[in-house]
Amino acid sequence: MNDFFTGLQFLTRIRVIEQTDWSPDSFGRSVKYFTLIGAIIGLILAVINYALSQFLPAHVLAAVIILAEIVLTGGLHCDGFMDTADGVFSGRPRERMLEIMKDSRVGANGVVAFGLLLLLKYSLIVDMTPAMLTSALLVMPVAGRLAMVISITSFPYARPDGMGKAFAQYAGRSTLLIAVIAALVIVLPLGLTAAVSAGAGVLAGVLSARYFAGVLGGLTGDTYGAVTYLTELMALLVFVI
Repeated sequence: MNDFFTGLQFLTRIRVIEQTDWSPDSFGRSVKYFTLIGAIIGLILAVINYALSQFLPAHVLAAVIILAEIVLTGGLHCDGFMDTADGVFSGRPRERMLEIMKDSRVGANGVVAFGLLLLLKYSLIVDMTPAMLTSALLVMPVAGRLAMVISITSFPYARPDGMGKAFAQYAGRSTLLIAVIAALVIVLPLGLTAAVSAGAGVLAGVLSARYFAGVLGGLTGDTYGAVTYLTELMALLVFVI
């Protein structure tokens, strides 16, 4: 359970126990639980949607859901998405891209890319009925975290060190299999649309990871966040289609 709590308390702002073990191998062992943690995030978002859909207009509810996800995850993936956009779209050599991504400041590429991401996510959520949105909110974070697990376990790490390297180095061979099985158990009972949405989202995430790895020579913690958000966006898009 300590490994599960390590993942939960890193990927979200949910605090269950006083965490004292933040060792690299604990980070790596927590990766197998990422899809389950995604399901917890999705369940919370679905409950918010169910509770507030009777009282709020669709456009306000969409904004609340997006805000709730950011607050729940502590903006972790927002930072990764913006840093990735700043680096990958800078037009600089690979080494300089990695330096830009490590910079704590956000550039124009990151701001514009994140603004477009929020606009697209908001538009997709507004176009869904409450019942459809409940399923989408359950599927979206699960697909996003599964794509993150695939990125961690299937692509090289681009830096010689960094927090993200602990996930990649200590994840273990069975991690991906466990994460896939958990995702299937969670998503398949939700129906065909949910399964297709999750599959398309994960495919988009893997293709994004492959592109980032080609540009950067591997992936980083920032690109893990970017892959997660792109996966979620595609999953929502398929629901609307």
